[in-house]
Amino acid sequence: MHAMQDEAGTPLTPVHPSPSTPAPDHPSAGRRRLYAVLLGLAAVVLVLDQATKVWALRSLTPGEKVDLLGSGIRLNLIRNPGAAFSIGDGATWVLTAVSVAILVWVVVGARRVGNTPWAVALGLLLGGALGNLVDRFFREPGPGRGHVVDFIDYFGWFVGNVADIAIVVGAGIIMVLAYRGTSIAGPVHRAEHADG
Repeated sequence: MHAMQDEAGTPLTPVHPSPSTPAPDHPSAGRRRLYAVLLGLAAVVLVLDQATKVWALRSLTPGEKVDLLGSGIRLNLIRNPGAAFSIGDGATWVLTAVSVAILVWVVVGARRVGNTPWAVALGLLLGGALGNLVDRFFREPGPGRGHVVDFIDYFGWFVGNVADIAIVVGAGIIMVLAYRGTSIAGPVHRAEHADG
């Protein structure tokens, strides 16, 4: 009798709820790690961008090109009121607004990030956008109209900076992720779905 009661009573015992309690901690811990990657990378890009701009302003003379990698990649200091290829020279306020819009998009996307590649891509975009926005708001001729410091000359086609490199690399990663169908909120490993 006792054996039958024990067997019948086992499903009613509170054994199963206890292991499921710590499960919610794993996603939040993983999300915190992704936030750390995103924000840490953005901070590194921002600091590196501003530090190299300070160095360029102190060490380079506008109009005097310095060979870096042969005559292809040179150091060439300019103050750029527009975007790449000198587009929008007279629309600095518009470019500032566009940069702020991109920044907002990255911040909103960061709240949904669920895997490391997306965290890296958004971190690069965030750091690059902040790097150039610092110039727009705090450099001459005034807030919102500041000229971006560019000093890396690519084959005479255009001149950029570290923030631009981060933005291009981040955008490239996003293009690859989109091509592969990796959602910003989803996991990278598809084997789990195949097994399930």
